[in-house]
Amino acid sequence: MTQHDLSDRPPVHALLADGTTVRIRPVRPGDHDQIEGLYEEMSPENLRLRFFSPCRSSARLSADRACAPARPGYRALLAEAQGRVIGLGEYETGDDKDTAEVAIAVADGLHHRGVGTLLVEHLVSAARADGITALTADALSENREVLKLFADLGLRTERCFEGPEVRCTIALDQSDTYLTAVEERGRTADVVSLKPLLRPKTVAVVGAGRRAGSVGRAILHQLHAGGYSGRLFAVNPAARSILGVPSYPSVGALPRTPDLAVVAVPAAAVPMTAEECGRAGVRALVVVTAGLDADQGHALLTACRSYDMRLVGPNCLGISNTEPDLSLDATFAAGHPCPGTAGVAVQSGGVGIALLDGLSRLGIGVSSFASLGDKYDVSGNDMLQWWESDGRTGLALLHLESFGNPRAFSRTARRVTRRMPVLTVDAGRTEAGRKAAASHTAAATTRTMTRGALFTQAGITATRSAGELLETAALLHAQPLPAGPRVAIVTNAGGVGVLAADACAEAGLALPAPTLELSGDLLAVLPEGAAAGNPVDATAAVTEQQLGECVDRIMRYGGIDAVLVALVPTAVAAATGDDLVRSLTGAAGRRAKPVAVIRLEQGLPVELLPAAEGGSIPSYAEPQAAARALAHAAHRAAWLARPAGTVPDLNGVETDRARTLVADHLAAHPDGGWLDPRTCADLLTCYGIPQIPWAWAETEDQAVMAADRLRGADGRVVMKAHWPELVHKSDQQAVHLDLRGDQQIRSAFRDLRTRFAGLMTGVVLQPLAARGTELFAGVVQDQVFGPLVLFGLGGTATEVLADHAARLAPLTDHDVHDLITSPRCAPLLFGARGGGPVGLGRLEQLLLRLSRMAADLPQLAEADFNPVLATPDGVTVLDARIRLVPCRPQDPYLRRLR
Repeated sequence: MTQHDLSDRPPVHALLADGTTVRIRPVRPGDHDQIEGLYEEMSPENLRLRFFSPCRSSARLSADRACAPARPGYRALLAEAQGRVIGLGEYETGDDKDTAEVAIAVADGLHHRGVGTLLVEHLVSAARADGITALTADALSENREVLKLFADLGLRTERCFEGPEVRCTIALDQSDTYLTAVEERGRTADVVSLKPLLRPKTVAVVGAGRRAGSVGRAILHQLHAGGYSGRLFAVNPAARSILGVPSYPSVGALPRTPDLAVVAVPAAAVPMTAEECGRAGVRALVVVTAGLDADQGHALLTACRSYDMRLVGPNCLGISNTEPDLSLDATFAAGHPCPGTAGVAVQSGGVGIALLDGLSRLGIGVSSFASLGDKYDVSGNDMLQWWESDGRTGLALLHLESFGNPRAFSRTARRVTRRMPVLTVDAGRTEAGRKAAASHTAAATTRTMTRGALFTQAGITATRSAGELLETAALLHAQPLPAGPRVAIVTNAGGVGVLAADACAEAGLALPAPTLELSGDLLAVLPEGAAAGNPVDATAAVTEQQLGECVDRIMRYGGIDAVLVALVPTAVAAATGDDLVRSLTGAAGRRAKPVAVIRLEQGLPVELLPAAEGGSIPSYAEPQAAARALAHAAHRAAWLARPAGTVPDLNGVETDRARTLVADHLAAHPDGGWLDPRTCADLLTCYGIPQIPWAWAETEDQAVMAADRLRGADGRVVMKAHWPELVHKSDQQAVHLDLRGDQQIRSAFRDLRTRFAGLMTGVVLQPLAARGTELFAGVVQDQVFGPLVLFGLGGTATEVLADHAARLAPLTDHDVHDLITSPRCAPLLFGARGGGPVGLGRLEQLLLRLSRMAADLPQLAEADFNPVLATPDGVTVLDARIRLVPCRPQDPYLRRLR
């Protein structure tokens, strides 16, 4: 068992069940007096429950043990609130290094707030990193609180009663049940902590100026004019009243402590203002100020963490909550957002203004809005959890330029997306965009492929612009989801129908031809000269009634999932363009399939047209916009129709041995690097990844002997040069193929030794592989997103063709299926061109095992399996390279604030 040193780790902050911020950190020798005081302040009854007797000497002995010099197998963590120790969690292994005994102590008066549970979660994470597989705890059978704590963790717990005592054994298997339980506790705490921010009873604007045009004055005006229902104050030492709102010289001078303070002071004054707010008892800050340097930013966040304040910003537009009994508009946008059902979170204030205006214009409206700015604290993940719980939001819109904890975000998004559409703008797709994002948010950004994998796996609808986001939101808000991608186009102008058909095909939608029966039904109600294909050309003479009957008959046809109606105004029919649209909107509320309209003469990109019986129908000025929105809706429907994937159990995996191999290699190579062939092969063996037989040789004679052992029926072998930095063997001409006989082996070895003198450390020999499909599988460890598994076409052209798909590990069964079917080369795997299908089950196993290896080993920076030979009989890795780097294990699902 390898014990990882946690003593030098910085403290982390996390939320208790009541939304309070606490600090979790390792115990230090200087904590002795505080720990002793923690126990001394306990009631005799709580001391008895903790130590099985009310002995006061236990306090000193426990403090001595916790603060003793570091020793193998012992961990101790403190929970602190505003500098006071409120809890202690510890575990220690005995003779059985796989098991540790755990103990928890919580200060009197702080029970039932989740202190003990949070400490146990952090101890569980540390224990897993140390290779511990189970925790044990002894408790009195009457100590219902601690027994309930262990029972509610979400981990498999067994109890053994021995007289008045109970021994609990907690298995530390990484189950989805435990992650879900941790996630639910985190969601509850997060929502409670956001109430002072999004439902404040009192708001103060710090830095509200008397001069027109100042940001603070603009925010104060928005709050006052927007009808905020709570108490509102300004803070300005030079004024007694601003815009009719009472003003005070400082936060401390306010007659009531505000829940929320909106800070609009110069950057240099922000840390001092945050400190003042914290001392006064403010629970949330919105900092609109931009231009904070690193020291100012650090001081701001430290004040928020120390005084238990949630923070939006800095460098943001502000926040809004349109609940009728609140009407909070703490922004400096030009207008007030209309109340509605869309939750909006953005990093860019400009994008936020555009989305607020667009949603208000469409009539969708906004439930709550947060401009996250530089996102020091409150993030998109927080807002998703708020919208999930607020009872008002039915549509979530995000514009995120960076991600703090993508794996936690992904789990939250997967859950929320089952309940409501979650849409985002895929910002920073290009190198220029990524540079702009990094400059704008001072945060690291991520690869397009990685973000795409996150969005796909989480069911997030990713659009390419704010305009496309609004276009898609309009359809998802107003219309039901299609059951599939099959679209029927109806038009009164053939040319517009062709444009719509092109747009649908380009968006990946299908345009099935109508059956003879349907064609006959349509022609029976359409004017003479109509064509009942797909598109349906209803001609310029179509009337309001005829168009309505045509669409209704298509809607009743089972082979169509959505209808797109493309209209242009004409002077042929008595019905105007508005009449024709009304024929569609009149029954929009009764339809079970989505309908969208294209009107080329429309001035706005998208409108929502009211339906006569309630509801609305989206109308687009461009065919491409309508087709994109329908395609996004079809993708969402398909994602919802598929059950949530599971990470399959794998047999034959030797995780402990693999971790030992990695630790040994990094001990010998502290800076990391590429594994030698032997270690690489050993690591693959730990995960049951199939490899072609091979042998290592460092001399000519060894090469001949190895070739004799490896020759197959045809006697042909392959020789590959090796040195640690060699990545592309073919490019370096460091491979000899189809070698026969001893002489060719010797000649090949001498050639490689001569050309790569001073570099080559040896050669790898393999039997010449059979013919098959050459594939690529690999892993890239992203610093932000974690391991990304890639799959696609392999061989020498893999980088040129770039035919790869990617998913974030750990892979579920659905993820593996998507990986295999997404690349352009996928038809080759299913027997295209007469090659016969490859062993898909074994290919799935290879990807799952690669995913497991990447998830188990955070030190795995890169893995490159190229080529992977796939044949009908199996899947074999022909060449594997793995690079390790020193990396401290980190639990991405551990509850902690940014």
